[in-house]
Amino acid sequence: MLGQTDSSSSECEDIIIEGGILLSMVDGQLPLKNVSIVIRGESIADIRVRDPKSPRPRNAQIIDARETIIMPGLVNAHGHTAMTLFRGLADDVPLKEWLFEKIFPAEAKHLKKETVYWGSLLGCVEMIASGTTTVSDGYFFQDATAEAFDRAGMRALVAQGVIDFPAPGVPDPRENLKAGKGFIEKWLHFSDRIRPGLFCHSLTTCSESTLRGAMEISEEFSLPLQMHLSETSQEVNEVFLNTGRRPAFYLHDIGVANDHLIAVHAVHLDEPEMHLLAERKTRIVHVPESNMKLASGAAKTSQMLKMGLKVALGTDGCASNNNLDLFQEMGTAAKLDKVFTSNPVNMDAATVLKMATVWGAEVLGLERDIGTIEIGKKADIIIIDLEKPHLVPLYNPFSTLVYSANGADVRDVIINGRILMRDRKFQTIDTDEIMAEVKSISERIKRTSLC
Repeated sequence: MLGQTDSSSSECEDIIIEGGILLSMVDGQLPLKNVSIVIRGESIADIRVRDPKSPRPRNAQIIDARETIIMPGLVNAHGHTAMTLFRGLADDVPLKEWLFEKIFPAEAKHLKKETVYWGSLLGCVEMIASGTTTVSDGYFFQDATAEAFDRAGMRALVAQGVIDFPAPGVPDPRENLKAGKGFIEKWLHFSDRIRPGLFCHSLTTCSESTLRGAMEISEEFSLPLQMHLSETSQEVNEVFLNTGRRPAFYLHDIGVANDHLIAVHAVHLDEPEMHLLAERKTRIVHVPESNMKLASGAAKTSQMLKMGLKVALGTDGCASNNNLDLFQEMGTAAKLDKVFTSNPVNMDAATVLKMATVWGAEVLGLERDIGTIEIGKKADIIIIDLEKPHLVPLYNPFSTLVYSANGADVRDVIINGRILMRDRKFQTIDTDEIMAEVKSISERIKRTSLC
């Protein structure tokens, strides 16, 4: 291990959240005012209207949540967390140039277990501070990423990157699937917070045999397979030129379009492809800010939802975003769809909030544990401070969260029944140490990667 990990669950004492407005995100459940939520161990033990006369459990830790919104932790359904190392390194260039001339060379030079570990820890700090409690990550040197998530106390789906080129940690592409399966076997039973998987980079960087093999491994372990799909029109044209089929139909033909597949970006799917993926129960992750910054286009998100596709929200990596703030991503997702459909009703605030919570949990296959605040579910909870000028007055909590709030409004974060941030102060990790390490790494990157 590169740093001290902490796989413990929670303090022995109960945690009681008192007061505030509860947005449980349970379907059909209205906001509930002045609540009392009891957390016992890793899970939610009780939810009720607060009664000041009701006796509290002995040794309970009380969190005063008056003038706040209490809600499920956000689910970042797609990211490359260690790419915090490359934040701002290659901005304002086209995707192909960005990837092949900037990012791939930087990764080849600078990615190793140690740098991925510290870059991932920095991403954890950023996500926890902005209310993300679960992340789906696909990258390289994923042992280090899993160790970082475990140390930080986050919940994560950690996927080993698979690509048919020499890659960081897997210099021989003939070993990519073997390395991926080994990663899964190592981490499969490590922790209920850390779940392994595979991430195929794209249809233009992975062969048919690699895609088939990755899906076979994913099905063997009942795990999702993540993949960038139809991110650019250039990618779609290249796949069609090579296979005679549009990307979704090509995946269907080779047996990869099914309910194990998580397709990220999905910007250039046409209507027949959307119908096909809906029938196959393939899940989608929308990453609007990365798509905008790289000029990839605007995904037809509201149309996907109307066709029955399950859509979650992600940030992508910091090299193409450049932050991991899902509150900002929610506002962008709502407004971008309205602009491109010329319909102000599309992608309403409640829908977007579902994408970042309950639907995110469903897309990652974690809906039994997280995504809503219900008795028996894991205690992944965030508390939003409403005593901010830009959050006053409060008429509709869904609208306030999506259109007015930002990550800095998150006051408290609980993951798996453990308080990780209270009153904006981290309780379990040294943020100064983490930032100092990444600054040191960035100096080395600056010397060798910038002209």
